[in-house]
Parts: sequence; structure tokens; C-alpha cells
Amino acid sequence: MTTKMEEKLPKELIRMALILVLGAVAPMLDTTMVNIAVNQFAYDFHSSLDTIQWVITGYVLATAIAVPFSGWLINRFDGKHIYLAAELLFLISSILSGISWSIESLIAFRLIQGFSAGLIIPLLTTLLVKAAGQENMGKLMSIVGLPIILGPILGPVIGGGIVEYFSWRWIFFVNIPFGVIALYFIHKKLPSFPAANKQAKLDGFGNILLGALSVSYIYGITQAASGSGFGNAKAIAFIIIGVILTVVYVIYAFLKPKKVVVPLNLFKYRSFSASIISLVLAGIGTNGAMLLLPLFFQNIRNDSVVLTGLSLIPQGLGMLVARPVIGKMIDKIGAKIVVMIAIVITLIGTIPFLWFTQNTNYGVMAVVLFIRGMGVGGITIPIMTDSYTGLSKNQIPQASIATRIIQNIGGAFGSALLATIVAQQMNHLEPSLSNLTSAYHAAFLVSSALTLVMFIPSLFLTNKVTRKAKILTINNKS
Repeated sequence: MTTKMEEKLPKELIRMALILVLGAVAPMLDTTMVNIAVNQFAYDFHSSLDTIQWVITGYVLATAIAVPFSGWLINRFDGKHIYLAAELLFLISSILSGISWSIESLIAFRLIQGFSAGLIIPLLTTLLVKAAGQENMGKLMSIVGLPIILGPILGPVIGGGIVEYFSWRWIFFVNIPFGVIALYFIHKKLPSFPAANKQAKLDGFGNILLGALSVSYIYGITQAASGSGFGNAKAIAFIIIGVILTVVYVIYAFLKPKKVVVPLNLFKYRSFSASIISLVLAGIGTNGAMLLLPLFFQNIRNDSVVLTGLSLIPQGLGMLVARPVIGKMIDKIGAKIVVMIAIVITLIGTIPFLWFTQNTNYGVMAVVLFIRGMGVGGITIPIMTDSYTGLSKNQIPQASIATRIIQNIGGAFGSALLATIVAQQMNHLEPSLSNLTSAYHAAFLVSSALTLVMFIPSLFLTNKVTRKAKILTINNKS
């Protein structure tokens, strides 16, 4: 029987994980807060929403460009120094964004901010997995999930309060205390992560391809969400470019297997391949609904931004409650069973939205959102954890890059798809509250269906119960 001492993580490991997570809190909060201030940007800078949109789109695209470079940086330099530099760059760009004097300057500083955030998140995962080892990954990945959970919980509430009672500039200035504290602890308390290969050469062509294909997909999908759906000519053009660049990268990776940032041999690991497919579906089925929910409260129930943020807190609380349990379960029974159970719970917390209306009781919705939060919290963390199963230390940065790219693209596609479904439904109906409600119901139905499809790739995730039973059988026979 496993003792309590064996189940506990070393204090040094927990401290290191918390320091790394602290560095990611500001970027995760920033992402959700800035979305709320779009109208204020337009008013203060006297700019059209088409121009203002680049404050958000530019950030996302810069994040996508940065991700492929993180693998080379962590191989070439000390991981601690890279994380410290990325955090400092995010802090400086946050201050510059807050003092922006024009829409052009704000967009430029947001590009820098996005690039630094694009380094922070994959570095966080890579350093943690390197330090944790296979046996502790579940528990530690549940700690990594903290900023991902805190962003959707606190971001809309803090951002809404700042926009309503202060200046939008404080959305960026609020990053200063987080950044300064994180820099202190990273510098003083975080251990060094020596370079895996100081002679590592930057695969410029491969990095450019990965960055370009990510940008093409995300920009194309974003255009679909803001235009006439996936019938938008510009959206189709960029998505086609993304497909072409993907084919080119696959050919290049086949010809230069030892040089590329994300080698194709990662896909020979069943858990990695299943995780990649699951992350795409999770981005569409679960993350897409994350965009849909605040819009439902604002457009159907006419709630303010602040009230919407408060209404969504039960979902975040559900994720927080599930987080420590999920980590222990992953380490004990593997990702397969955990994800399957989480899918069922997510469906229980999503399907009721097919019938929710303007008059549905807040208490009922809070309970359903709490259940949904527990389910969603049990999907992404096990999938991310299982993507590293069986990999060598040199492959961990490569896997981090691949999973982050897939998360970015899947999340963008999910948001665009569900927003397009709502828009397309309304194109054929008279504009009314009942018809708009029906359009949201259709989007929630698609989200639920795609969440259900996740059962298929989850069958190929790690099942430690079966593995332990096989080992026990072999031992008994011998």
C-alpha cells in the first residue's frame, strides 16, 4: 500500500512549481482582461473596431510565432535565465501598453507582450516536466493548471471592474505587482536548468514554418469568426495557406528529422498522438464554449460585464475543486479513465444549456456551471500530462511546442466555429430574443457533440490500472 509519505511531493518541487506558476499568472489574466476593454480602446483612440481588433489579434499571432522558438532557447541556454528574460519582457511591454499614446503604439507593444507570453507558457510546462519526472507529473501538472483556471475566473471580474471604475490603462498596470514579485522569486528561488545542448543550432526554416502555419490558421479562423463564417474568402485563403505550410513542414521534417523543432517521430508514441487529437477536440468542444458562456449571459440575460464574470465563478470553482483530485488520479490510474469520467461530467454540465433561457434561475445555472468546471478541469490536464508519457528529456521541449501550437489553433477554431454557428443561425431567422436563444442552443449542441467525440482518442491514452494488472500477472507467473 502506498504510504502518505510516498504520495507527498518534495517541498522543493512544490516550491519550484509555484514560482513557475506565479510567472504565468499575469499573462493568463491579461488575456481575459483585455478582451473586455475593446470598446474603451475604440472610444479613447477614435479608431474603428477593425483596427482595435488588432490589439487582441496581434497578441495572439505574436504568441503563436514565439512558441516554436522556446524549444531552441531552452536547449541552448539555462532555462531559468530564459524564463526570467521572458517575464521581464512581459512586464516592460505591459507598462508600455499602459502608457500607449496611440492605437498604433498599443498594437506594437501588445505584439511584444504576446511574444513574451508565447515563451512563458511552453517554458513553464517544459521546465516543470523536466523537474518532475514521470511519477509526479500528474500532481505537478495540476499545479500548472492554476493560472489557466485563474484567468477565466478572475480576468473578467477584475477587467470589468477596472473598465467600469478606472481607466483601461490599469488593465496593463495591474500586471506590474505580479511581474515584480514573479521576477524576485524566479531570480532568488528558482533553481537553474542547465542547457541540454549549448551547441544547439536554431532551425530557422522550421521555426518560421511552424510560426507561419500557426499564424495562418489562427488569423484565418479569427477572420471566419468576425466575418461571414467559414465562407469568408480571406478566412478560406489563410486556412488554405496554413494547410500548405503544414504539408511543407511535414516534408521538411521527414527530410531533416534531427534538425526540426517538432520531429515526426513524436507521433510514434501512442499517448502523444492521442493527446494531440484530444487537444484539438478539447479546444473546439470545451474551450469554444468558454467564449460562448459569457456571451450567453450578456446577450441573452442582458448581464453587465462584471455580473457576467461573477456568474461564471462557479465554473472556475469547480475547476479548482477538481484540480488536486485530478492530479492524484492521473498518477495512480493514468489519463484514460480520468478523461473519460471528465467528459461525462462536462456533458452533464453543458447539455442543460440547450434549454437555459433568459429566465432560468441563477442558482440552477451556478450548480450546472460548477459541475461543468469539474469536468473541464479533468480534461486538459490529463491530456497534457499524457502527451509526455514515455518521452526522453530531449523530447520534452519538442512536445511542449507541439501541444501549445495545437492548443492555440484548437482554441481559436473552437471559438470561431461556435460564434459562426450562432451568426449563421441568426442569418435565417428574425432578430428576436427567442431566436437568438435558439442560436446559442444550437452552438451548445455542437459543443456537446464534439466533447462526446473526444471519447475516441481518449481510448488510446495511458491506462495505468491495466498496466499494473499486467505486471502483477507476469510477476505471479514468474
